[in-house]
Amino acid sequence: MKSIYLAGFDVFRKDALAHGAHLKALCAQHGYEGLYPLDKAAPAGLSGPDTAQWIYEANLALIRRADLVMANLDDFRGPGEPDSGTAFEVGFAVALQKPVWAYSADAGTLLDRVRVGTDADGDALDARGYVVEDFGLPRNLMLACSVRLVAGDAEACLAAMAEADRRRAARRAQALEAGGPED
Repeated sequence: MKSIYLAGFDVFRKDALAHGAHLKALCAQHGYEGLYPLDKAAPAGLSGPDTAQWIYEANLALIRRADLVMANLDDFRGPGEPDSGTAFEVGFAVALQKPVWAYSADAGTLLDRVRVGTDADGDALDARGYVVEDFGLPRNLMLACSVRLVAGDAEACLAAMAEADRRRAARRAQALEAGGPED
């Protein structure tokens, strides 16, 4: 059974533990083992910085252990941008050459979601006056180009992942039957 690190700002929900259990149950329904960042609690009595370091190291260990990562890239604390911790986890997993799937409920482009105006040169600007990249992607290009992004929620993403696994297994079986190389 493949294991999936469940990256996302879901850990900041008031019901984070219950939501994590829900995500893990969805993983199990699709044939995966979910690894949730809050599965283990930091040891009692650590200082704030020591607790933060413990969480950082524990999450990196879970990502290393996982076969792949599924990330919640919905907007967090502002339009158009996911949680910075989740973005870091995606980059870390990509650096480890792990497959990364992600989901976002908003399927619009980054430009559509964050543009508030246009300057004299015709460049789209965000609320702080920065130029908004216009590649027709739903996220910053560094995230959009490094993940398989599914429009929808965690369940939709898991269904797409399971379907991709089924197709890959079918191609492998066909290749083996034909005596050719595996996919």
